[in-house]
Amino acid sequence: MFPELNNLLDTAPDRPEQGTLTLLCDAKTDGSFLVHHFLSFYLRANCKVCFVALLQSFSHYNVVGQKLGVSLTAARERGQLVFLEGLRSSVDIFFQAQEDPHPLQFLREANAGDLKPLYTFVKEALTPTDSGKAVWRCPVLLVDDLSVLLSLGVGAVAVLDFVHYCRATVCGDLKGNMVALVHESRDVEDEDNDILLNGLSHQSHLILRAEGLATGFCRDVHGQLRILRRQASRSTARQERSLTYQYKIQDKNVLFFAKGMSPAVL
Repeated sequence: MFPELNNLLDTAPDRPEQGTLTLLCDAKTDGSFLVHHFLSFYLRANCKVCFVALLQSFSHYNVVGQKLGVSLTAARERGQLVFLEGLRSSVDIFFQAQEDPHPLQFLREANAGDLKPLYTFVKEALTPTDSGKAVWRCPVLLVDDLSVLLSLGVGAVAVLDFVHYCRATVCGDLKGNMVALVHESRDVEDEDNDILLNGLSHQSHLILRAEGLATGFCRDVHGQLRILRRQASRSTARQERSLTYQYKIQDKNVLFFAKGMSPAVL
């Protein structure tokens, strides 16, 4: 995890929030560093994590996690991490016989849209059992990333339904958290992606939006991060608080600073 980002969000591993949906999105840049932050943050917070990884392999996330001080291999062995590796699972679905419905069974269907097996996988992974094993602080669902489902032929409405049921179960019934990444395609007309992004934006309690610089590549400033936090108020409307910072990604950390206040500029 990145300590400076924890400070910006006013969070700490010893007091994670509960019942929240966090939307991560990126435009003209790679926002995967946000996924690695929340993965390492919740593992450090002793939370039970279900990670639906549709973009990269387990080894990739594990290598980055080790740089951030967590071992995904150890977390999986002790039952803290349930990891669905989309890249490997897709191969198994097509070339191996499946006795039970696979979470990504929709890949073999002519009409890709039934995400119920994936929801069932998430629910079973995060529902506590009376097995006498270690008790985790709170359940967390992490998805990297939902845009991949669209590219695989799943409609935006089906993805939003999946998020709705996961949010009701994880954030509502189990008092946990959900974090999902969605790519934003500004320069390309993509109606499904726009529907998905707008739908999730209205549901989310916290939105982190990584953006590339309008001026293009810069060695000392890699992009800017917009933080939008919604808080319930006494009235029916929700209060919104928005902050913007620029950042520079390092090997084991990310530095954040106010716009125009990069150490390289001053």
